[in-house]
Amino acid sequence: FGSETLSALKMLTPAASEDDIVGFVTDAVANAGSNPCPPIVVGVGIGGDFEQCAYLAKKALCRDVAVRNPKPLYAALEEKMLASVNRLGIGPQGFGGTVTALAVNIEQAPTHIAGLPVAVNVGCHVTRHASAVL
Repeated sequence: FGSETLSALKMLTPAASEDDIVGFVTDAVANAGSNPCPPIVVGVGIGGDFEQCAYLAKKALCRDVAVRNPKPLYAALEEKMLASVNRLGIGPQGFGGTVTALAVNIEQAPTHIAGLPVAVNVGCHVTRHASAVL
């Protein structure tokens, strides 16, 4: 839960570019620094409304770090964000290095034409997930 205190949400304009979104996510991770105990997993929610966007970011954290978004546009954006975040050089536990994040996962939803909500939810290096079939 501690790393969640470093999460961020921004209501961008619909004119925001892909670079604006990548910049917001990268800035959120830079502002978090070593506090979330990197290497981290970054969940990003794009679209919906204020509430749904945050939920999408949390949901994105639950996806396996080896699984990209099934939509090619968002899969490419995940890779672009991961490269940008890792260029920060924060590294494991903040000691520097090339692996600040293990993955950036995006979940998206349709949104109103007047805005573009983007949420960033940070998970520390012990972010876990499990599944079961009943």
